[in-house]
Amino acid sequence: MGSVLSPDTPKSEWRAWARAVRAELPDVSAPVTATLRDLLKRLGARRVLAYRALSGEPDVSALHGEFELLAPRARFRPEPRLTLHPWDTATEVSRFGALQPPQDAPQVPLDTVDAILLPGLAFDHAGVRLGYGGGFYDRLLPAFRGVTVGVIQHALLVPGLPRDPHDCPAQWLVTERGATEVQ
Repeated sequence: MGSVLSPDTPKSEWRAWARAVRAELPDVSAPVTATLRDLLKRLGARRVLAYRALSGEPDVSALHGEFELLAPRARFRPEPRLTLHPWDTATEVSRFGALQPPQDAPQVPLDTVDAILLPGLAFDHAGVRLGYGGGFYDRLLPAFRGVTVGVIQHALLVPGLPRDPHDCPAQWLVTERGATEVQ
């Protein structure tokens, strides 16, 4: 399912397109998780920042137990940012609708993380991510030295997305069809 939009199309239109496409897609969590499991083992990852899936996103929670998964918490003060916490502490619903750790959950330093699984509305073949518009991962990724993996349904992998100077493309893309290293 290709995109009819160009990389020059505003991100707001891309987000509307991606949400409409995603609403029609089947759940691909099982094959995506199997591919992620193999890739993370091959890369030697042990501590992984994952995400608690929103409706329509591939659910990666089945990786818990095989890897030390961490869950992010979006914080807004003093500036918007993500903090990292043990997976099991994600017990409250965030303003975005996903489970997140509570305010006082113990934090884990970014420099101890081996890989980050990036959720998104779409990715392009260069690893550029179309996020939800909060910029949380855009602020986290420049300081990260490990492996980044975009997790997306194949139908939402497009030839080109709008790209901003601050975007940090994923190094790998995983869909229900497999894993691809971004060139």
